[in-house]
Amino acid sequence: MEIVSKGNETITEFVLLCFCDIPELHLLFFIVFTVVYASIVIGNMLIIVAVISSQRLHKPMYFFLANLSFLEILYTSTVMPKMLEGFLQEAAISVATCLLQFFVFGSLATAECFLLAVMAYDCYLAICYPLYYPLLMGPRWCLGLVVTVWFSGFMVDGLVVALMAQLRFCGPNHIDHFYCDFMPLVGLACSDPRVAQVTTFILSVVCLSVPFGLILTSYVWIMVAVLRVPAGASRRKPFSTCSCHLAVVSTFYGTLMALYTAPSAVHSHLLSKIFSLLYTVVTPIFNPVIYTLKNKEVHQALRRILYIKQTEAPD
Repeated sequence: MEIVSKGNETITEFVLLCFCDIPELHLLFFIVFTVVYASIVIGNMLIIVAVISSQRLHKPMYFFLANLSFLEILYTSTVMPKMLEGFLQEAAISVATCLLQFFVFGSLATAECFLLAVMAYDCYLAICYPLYYPLLMGPRWCLGLVVTVWFSGFMVDGLVVALMAQLRFCGPNHIDHFYCDFMPLVGLACSDPRVAQVTTFILSVVCLSVPFGLILTSYVWIMVAVLRVPAGASRRKPFSTCSCHLAVVSTFYGTLMALYTAPSAVHSHLLSKIFSLLYTVVTPIFNPVIYTLKNKEVHQALRRILYIKQTEAPD
């Protein structure tokens, strides 16, 4: 794709400005986000290894959890390495690579929206229909749901990127963000971006509101089922778990809705970056913690893995 500028020069790359307005904090940011990135990768990798290695975790909810962890690793790895580079030096990225980054990141974010809805539905079936759950969530059905989630994510964002590839970027080539996001990119286009903007808005509304609505509906029915249980500890645990899940899920969907369905609500570039950090960094680091915090089966599997590693270590 040829990118034509308003003058005689051709734009071949963009420059990600990241947090250039506070350069005195770049080294601190680099250290903090490096630790956060390593924690996200290690934490989610442990969950994947635990689910694969433990026969007790070969259940639908853990199958979905392992997919979420794998998605989180890819999700953050698409954005954070370039962001870390931007804290040390000018983060230049070619136009083709920029569109590729947006495509991969957007596809994974969309897939996560769908996957979180599937996980909430799975939880609803397990609590509300325990006797029928093994039939309703058989291995083939679970695999089909996961394949549909991943395929839908890449199909939706493939359409958006196809429209963005038709735009002409005439400069400037500085993106005031830490990754190639939709709004900063179309803001640099010198051709009419309205088709891409309207299409993205419609897809964002559908891909965010429908899964989030399903999640809320699932948790409402879960709460109704829990309230039918006699008061006591058996109630407190589901309420505590569901409230933690909803807090992280609401943060993820809320920030995405603010940025993609109501961008006028985010007035400053700095606020936009902060909102983006919530769903690119905060939720990926909290998801594995929240979904395994009170799960004894995962704890036992992780202890066995760590114990084996210790016993195999040389003296």
